[in-house]
Amino acid sequence: MSEYLTCKGYDTATPIHTVSTEGLSAWLETLTPAQFKWVKNNKFKGNKNETLKIAGSGGELAAVAIGLGSDDSLADPWALASAVKSLPEGNYRLHEDNDQKLTPIVWALAQYKFDRYLQKKNDSGAVLVLKNEGQLAEITAVISGITMVRDLINTPTCDMGPSHLSAVMKDLSDKYGADFTETVGDDLLAKGYNTIHAVGRAAVNQPRLLDMVWGCADAPKVTLVGKGVCFDTGGLDLKPSSGMRIMKKDMGGAAHTLGLAQLIMETGLDVRLRLLIPAVENNISGDAFRPGDIIKTYKGDTVEVDNTDAEGRLVLCDCLTLASEDKPDLMLDFATLTGAARVAMGPSIVPFFTDGDVLAYDLSQCSEEENDPVWRMPLYAPYAPGLKSNCADLNNMGSGPFGGAIMAALFLKHFVDEPEKWVHFDVYAWNMSDLPGRPKGGEAMGLRAVYAYLKGRFG
Repeated sequence: MSEYLTCKGYDTATPIHTVSTEGLSAWLETLTPAQFKWVKNNKFKGNKNETLKIAGSGGELAAVAIGLGSDDSLADPWALASAVKSLPEGNYRLHEDNDQKLTPIVWALAQYKFDRYLQKKNDSGAVLVLKNEGQLAEITAVISGITMVRDLINTPTCDMGPSHLSAVMKDLSDKYGADFTETVGDDLLAKGYNTIHAVGRAAVNQPRLLDMVWGCADAPKVTLVGKGVCFDTGGLDLKPSSGMRIMKKDMGGAAHTLGLAQLIMETGLDVRLRLLIPAVENNISGDAFRPGDIIKTYKGDTVEVDNTDAEGRLVLCDCLTLASEDKPDLMLDFATLTGAARVAMGPSIVPFFTDGDVLAYDLSQCSEEENDPVWRMPLYAPYAPGLKSNCADLNNMGSGPFGGAIMAALFLKHFVDEPEKWVHFDVYAWNMSDLPGRPKGGEAMGLRAVYAYLKGRFG
């Protein structure tokens, strides 16, 4: 997507005017009489998603006006996206250059299309010329990270199973000089990663634990853990067909961590990065794990399987225990974990859980500044007894229908040594419908907010 941004030719690029309804009168006064008449004849009011192309004296495209809506100070940062795809090829610049770093990100993402399986590929489009050349490298890295997340999630499981996810991480490690290892199939049992093996053993594409390390050994340790359930049938607690239709996205947590890892390495943050992904398919066969099975975790605790469709927390728990052994300064996990999170927050707001109050506050501040919504939810300790089992140390489900996202987070917390340095993000990773700059399908959620936090702390 970087082809849609440049720093060359700013002065000759076609200007784009962003106009609110309140600012319409003042903007009209800056136009030539012919342009003023053109705007009036086309009844442009500055309403949200309005776009008007303005011709010059020779009939060439001289400017573009984009409506922001009724309040300029609260303008939707994605309003620009609705107009971008309607513009002819060429170079453009923002006349009202307010140096917002989200603007070029929106510009590029507005032209995103998942075209891997289409004969007709995405056409080249409008290019935004940035005035501040110093922003380009980082903005391009952010766009590349988001695009990677979208592409990975949108790719169907036939081409994005556990082995394919392994290849993606291997390529990433080769590109940036990281160390990559993987533990596959029955070797998981030999190392004690029994939960990962149990969830993935029914699939032909063998389960595996992917592990990548990058950066200076004496730098602050940042560990990412991503749920890599490449397809989720629900296991023997089978999902209905409607619930299974988009379960290619159940590796959305892994996609987020891969995109974030690429962004960290590309921008050279001074951290010792570790990325752990349990990559499995929750499938069905004669060897599928069952409701009522009891699994010994890598930590040594036993877990009774109440429901095979609560498999994400199972594959994550061994990774969180493994990650805790390094005593990282910060540990972040991303997972498409619970429907309860969607009931609580809807599809677009990412709930997160942590015992670190300062960490939570700083993340919330970055979320607001980046216009990338995440929201803290409580790790409410009085609910934890609901995870007890009569015949094992833990149950993988709560005792009732309430507080499902909290119960899942409390389950994960049990496997984290320092929960004040850990954050769990329960992401949806999917746009349910087409929105400007955010087409239906896979989506990176909270990625910009988290990167801004990491940059502020470790940059």
